[in-house]
Amino acid sequence: MLDKKLLSILVCPVSKGPLVYREEAQELVCYGSGLAYPVRDGIPVMLEGEARELSPEEREAGRKQ
Repeated sequence: MLDKKLLSILVCPVSKGPLVYREEAQELVCYGSGLAYPVRDGIPVMLEGEARELSPEEREAGRKQ
């Protein structure tokens, strides 16, 4: 689990948009940039090269939230 205070100040390094923590997947998702950043051992890895691209279905689901 990520600290809520830390999560409130983190933004996507690409779009500068908000992040959504997906605990089950251990990743921080930015629907604006379409990237998901891994969380390893409780530490967010906020590097574009380490992020995975969201599938079209994941991006659409994010728009509906």
